[in-house]
Amino acid sequence: MPRLAPLDLNKLTPEQKKVADAIMSGPRGGLRGPFEPWLRSPVLADRAQKLGEYCRFHNTLPRDLSELAICLVGRHFKAQFEFYAHARLAKEAGLPEDIIEAVRLRATPPFKRDVEKVVYDFVTEYLETNRVAPPNYKRAIDAFGEQGVVDLVGVCGYYMLVSMTLNVFEVPLPPGEPDPLP
Repeated sequence: MPRLAPLDLNKLTPEQKKVADAIMSGPRGGLRGPFEPWLRSPVLADRAQKLGEYCRFHNTLPRDLSELAICLVGRHFKAQFEFYAHARLAKEAGLPEDIIEAVRLRATPPFKRDVEKVVYDFVTEYLETNRVAPPNYKRAIDAFGEQGVVDLVGVCGYYMLVSMTLNVFEVPLPPGEPDPLP
């Protein structure tokens, strides 16, 4: 059961309505996930959704690798909704199902491309130690360049905010969907 009552879209403040309309008319097309909780703070909602639009739809990483990073963050924080949503998007982006399943189970994925391992090593090392050692940093710079590494950090940071929001406000999965994470 979510901690917040669903918003009545007919009773939004003008500030909330402006942000809700921007989210619904953008590439997401709806107010799923963290957006209903965020709308309680319309300025935060607006700024977060704009950052999220860049991180999800326009960052410089290949989409499958961006989704891998998002799944790793969602798994780390045991954000059920996050992992549910982005495992599907990762598959649609071409990330192999065996990699997604290994991430779900906290197993080492069977990578076929070095760039997948670069993202995995970079993100998991940061999540475990709050740092990235020089060898993993160099591999990421070599693979993605400076802008790509900044975008990888941005994607991870944004989805940490999303994961915390989903967990704190207990945003439920769609009806009938089982928790994807053990």
